[in-house]
Amino acid sequence: MTSKVKVCEVDELKEGVLTKFELGRDTLAVLKNSGEIYVIEDTCSHQKYSLSEGEVDLEEMTVECPRHGAQFSLKTGEVLSLPATRPIKTYSAEIDDGALWVNL
Repeated sequence: MTSKVKVCEVDELKEGVLTKFELGRDTLAVLKNSGEIYVIEDTCSHQKYSLSEGEVDLEEMTVECPRHGAQFSLKTGEVLSLPATRPIKTYSAEIDDGALWVNL
């Protein structure tokens, strides 16, 4: 069962920067890029390190874990390089009256 949760006001997000949000048991990383919003789980599937601290490639739409260099797609959560072998979760999001809502 999914629940719709307010994350933040969209204008609080910095363009091209992953921002970490803790929502109860879920920790998310949110990226605003050229009018699009991407929401992923903030934890690397390899060794549970925060992806919001990693390097973002805005051309390829990827994030690299700062711990061991595993790369993930910001669009799909797909693993793009080792040492990670499991994808990360992505979340659908919508903007309503200037606020970002995520389906958890």
